[in-house]
Amino acid sequence: MVVLSVPAEVTVILLDIEGTTTPIAFVKDILFPYIKENVEEYLQAHWEEEECQQDVRLLRKQAEEDSHLDGAVPIPAASGNGADDPQWMIQAVVDNVYWQMSLDRKTTALKQLQGHMWRAAFKAGHMKAEFFEDVVPAVRKWREAGMKVYVYSSGSVEAQKLLFGHSTEGDILELVDGHFDTKIGHKVESESYQKIASSIGCSTNNILFLTDVSRGDLPNPGIGRTSPMSPALAEANAAEEAGVHVAVVVRPGNAGLTDDEKTHFSLITSFSELYLPSST
Repeated sequence: MVVLSVPAEVTVILLDIEGTTTPIAFVKDILFPYIKENVEEYLQAHWEEEECQQDVRLLRKQAEEDSHLDGAVPIPAASGNGADDPQWMIQAVVDNVYWQMSLDRKTTALKQLQGHMWRAAFKAGHMKAEFFEDVVPAVRKWREAGMKVYVYSSGSVEAQKLLFGHSTEGDILELVDGHFDTKIGHKVESESYQKIASSIGCSTNNILFLTDVSRGDLPNPGIGRTSPMSPALAEANAAEEAGVHVAVVVRPGNAGLTDDEKTHFSLITSFSELYLPSST
């Protein structure tokens, strides 16, 4: 078994989710298809609820910001006189959600609605989050050794908590000290990791970031979606630029790494391969 020694100054382990703690297949084949298959029914069932209307308002605001984009799907404003046809409005929201998801966008508005839908599904017992079998035992060991464990994902904090709270391993939220999403910044921006360190109350070199680096994407400022580029220039590189230690987790189903990436980054195939100097 390959062993990667964790630098002595590391006191915090920061975890990505997709492809790191959780199989990509679970996210792509279960979580996201659930949204597409159920968003219309969900909106019809919850349309009159304030939370749902807040989600719609946020999506409408995003749609207004996207109005200059090719193929953008508008969400008409409500008239306010109660004369609007709910089904017509719902269809506009559904079409917008489909459009955003077709571009693999990660807007706060979309993530918020998705999070609320997943919450309903998890709490109803319609699905349970999958974790690689080495994750929970390793995280327990890290915490016993005095490490703090945080999660940083493009999925909303609420969605993250749903995964850890309704997993095939049971409720494992207690194993996580805190959660971060793109509200603190995009994962491909080094400033995000500096903000995370500040929020935790440590230096960036006190953090070890575990990621699969499977998404070689950068946000396009003019579009708000992602555009492909070398994974080495994405999340892992941004973290390194901020002074964060990085280890790439190689999992089944993850995108392959280039020879340069294999040489540059520390690689592990299981959380059990991390060795904490303070552990015996």
